Amino acid sequence: MDANIMMALAKAGGLAALGVAAIGSAIGSGLAGASAIGAWKKCYAQSKAAPFILITFIGAPLSQTIYGMILMNHIVGKFATDGALEWATTNWAASLLTGICGGLGMCFSAWFQGKAGAAGADALAETGQGFGNYLMTLGVVETVALFVLVFSMMGLG
Repeated sequence: MDANIMMALAKAGGLAALGVAAIGSAIGSGLAGASAIGAWKKCYAQSKAAPFILITFIGAPLSQTIYGMILMNHIVGKFATDGALEWATTNWAASLLTGICGGLGMCFSAWFQGKAGAAGADALAETGQGFGNYLMTLGVVETVALFVLVFSMMGLG
């Protein structure tokens, strides 16, 4: 295989990390957003104050896009030094797979964080209680993305 193609495939791993993580963030934010809108509607229908804090649940999955960008920068950063072409020709598959698999891990973390946020938005609007517990749940799901980021970076070296 041509060395330039290997370099391009290695860099494509970085783009995959960002793109796939961003897909998860979009799905997760969309799920939580739809639920928050429904929760606000219930509040308005009952003449209750609509809790603005539900925006926290909507925005939580966005951090996985940032983690995808960090992984992308780590992968692409491997090619900013002398000997980058040699590194790419021997490690292009590892870079590509790291980006794809790392992006998928972050994607699913964001997706399910959005599902958990949707449940939290509904529960908080209905009861007005438990925000700290719901936020801790989002934090646990977020931890998966952080683990994926760190372990992907460590695995790539």
